[in-house]
Amino acid sequence: MADAGKNRDHQDEESHGESDGSGRGSDGKNVTEPVCGPGDPVPLGLSSNNKKKLVLHIDLNNTILVSDAVTGQGTIAALEYFLTTVTWGQMSKQGKWEWLSDSPSLLPPCEGAVNYHSQFGRVPGFTSAAGRRFRGILDEHLDILRWPEGLKGDKELAVKGEDGRLYQWILPSFFQLLKDLVEEGRDFAILFRSFGTDLPRVLSAVSRALTQGAHPLFPDLPDLKLSVNVTPGKIRCSKKGVVLSRAEDRVSSRDGERGLYQYLSSVHGLGGFQDHFDWWASNTCSILGGKPLWVDPFDQHVQHIFIDDNIRQNDEDTIVRPMVFLDPDGTETRTACTSELYDISLVQNDLLRAISDPGYFTQRVRICQENYERNLQYNTG
Repeated sequence: MADAGKNRDHQDEESHGESDGSGRGSDGKNVTEPVCGPGDPVPLGLSSNNKKKLVLHIDLNNTILVSDAVTGQGTIAALEYFLTTVTWGQMSKQGKWEWLSDSPSLLPPCEGAVNYHSQFGRVPGFTSAAGRRFRGILDEHLDILRWPEGLKGDKELAVKGEDGRLYQWILPSFFQLLKDLVEEGRDFAILFRSFGTDLPRVLSAVSRALTQGAHPLFPDLPDLKLSVNVTPGKIRCSKKGVVLSRAEDRVSSRDGERGLYQYLSSVHGLGGFQDHFDWWASNTCSILGGKPLWVDPFDQHVQHIFIDDNIRQNDEDTIVRPMVFLDPDGTETRTACTSELYDISLVQNDLLRAISDPGYFTQRVRICQENYERNLQYNTG
């Protein structure tokens, strides 16, 4: 992910502070340590209402974009980088890298497997060297990403790759998600959440597609009647709390985290916030420095879902911090483990599938809805 691309690679470049270590949350009152293992599960799915409002928090780079302005990655480099995070092997006793699978996967194929990026970091030209066995997968997905021949390139919606060919900048599966949600009659909002610098351009491009019909593959998007707030917001974190700002809006966890949850639950249309990369880096790219996501399992009207390719079930190396309210209408939260909310409120994006399957995002959202309603009773054992 571009966010993942700014993961371990950037830690040496960023100044590192110390995490709080106080056992307090962003408002100074909440439990920060993720609690895994035996215990009460998140009491989700209290209502059989399958028409909850959906607030979808969607990462940009290597989630709906295959490029990254911060790292300077074009389409090919970004896709090659993603492949290094989903291809697995291990070091032999002789100190030689051995592949354990010929197929990319989000999760390790067996115990002891590590992904290539974790072992070697960022490696330019991956599929031309150590990862040459995955070259066919790269080429296949680049072909799918090609801007249709015969169509004039759009200055915002098409991007020239390192090979001189035109590629789609925003994945068609994202626009298909919007169409599917409207067709289902869903009440929903989209919030782009990125550490990077692509947010203003994405908001502008999506606004043109939705209001002017600028996307040649989706000329009927204006029929969806969706609005776009093109003013980027910011989310900044510190030991004192979380502050969200956008234009004249400003909400702080110092006034209680419930207010932040209510603000994010009340948004309409599409918009976005730049999250706080330096805070994540200062917390060693762990869950405690991640993009904040408030989850109220007692809310029968709103479900929040976060889609990001750098969500991982290793809380020492993940990008979203899910904070779960402990009581109905309460203010105290606890930081939940990623595994608790995986495919419920947290979706680890599979970029390859997001490219190849137009219905990918719609399917992932539906899986989260279904799992939310099932209440995770199997966790009680």
